[in-house]
Amino acid sequence: MNRKFYALLLSLVFVCSLMACGEKKPQGLEYWNADSQAMASILSLVDSVTDEKSPDYLPPEERIAVFDMDGTLFGERFPTYFDECLLLHRLLHDPSYQAAPEDKAWALSAEEALLSGEEEPDSPRSSAQMAAEAFKGFTVEEYRDYIRDFMEEPAAGFEFMTYGEGFFLPMVSLVEYLSDQGFTVFISSGSERSLARELTKDVLGEWIPSYRVIGSVFSLTATGQGGEEGRKYTYGPQDQVLLEGNLTQKNQKANKVFTIVDEIGQAPFLVFGNSSGDTSMAQYALQHGGKAYMLLCDDTERDYGDLEEAASFAESCRSLGFETISMKEDFQTIYKPEALKTELKAKKKAA
Repeated sequence: MNRKFYALLLSLVFVCSLMACGEKKPQGLEYWNADSQAMASILSLVDSVTDEKSPDYLPPEERIAVFDMDGTLFGERFPTYFDECLLLHRLLHDPSYQAAPEDKAWALSAEEALLSGEEEPDSPRSSAQMAAEAFKGFTVEEYRDYIRDFMEEPAAGFEFMTYGEGFFLPMVSLVEYLSDQGFTVFISSGSERSLARELTKDVLGEWIPSYRVIGSVFSLTATGQGGEEGRKYTYGPQDQVLLEGNLTQKNQKANKVFTIVDEIGQAPFLVFGNSSGDTSMAQYALQHGGKAYMLLCDDTERDYGDLEEAASFAESCRSLGFETISMKEDFQTIYKPEALKTELKAKKKAA
């Protein structure tokens, strides 16, 4: 039987069974709406590949799921990506750090623009490279501690929620569900790898340990290395690992495919993303008989959605063969119940 037809048939059977028995939603996915078509599609697909009698059965070693992080598992609009919020904090609000004048000027303009809903100005260099420079000389442990401290800061645009609590609960429950169904789950993020590991450790670490978190890469050095090449330097008992101050790879677009090849070694069966930065790994999954789901940030009441942007991306997804998940239609809740969206726009400064 054709795989797409089989998945559609199972999806219809699932929806009908819910209507017939009055069941609200499957156990473990309580943060999704009971009538979510995306949830029904995912569940029917998982049923088909975990049933040994199904023609679509996949052995556990082939059940690989890869999730993007920002905008897929975790909010990216308070008021921007977590890694950039961290960078702006470092450049503007950390009294222990003296930013270069041009970097501080950009950061001031960027923060004001983001908080007022305006277009962010171009940065002097890529924000990822600026972050690598801003944390140059930190030990890996110091860098992780800095990230964790910032996670305790109140998230801009919300009350009763810190930056570290900005996870989409329906997607967290999906990670748990897939893990329970024998899937090995990875994260492939455009954010720097140590940052992504620290940010996700407490909430997702039970199902996605740090060695399954792929991200952008900052160059590293040892305290006694003194510029010598790593292949020639012997790490000694007094050494510590330091951030060297350079971005060596941005894990975005085609690079997500290449890091999957390098670090996982096989194509994923399921890919979850939310933007054009994720469509490359989604295409890679489809090339190998897999499936891709893209999350639409289309909720303007509970989050900072953009309806025009979401509609355009949804149309692009349909043309590429990806299914979509609507935050507005499919999620019963987005963040933790106490979190309240507030007015993000900052007051204009007096002339």
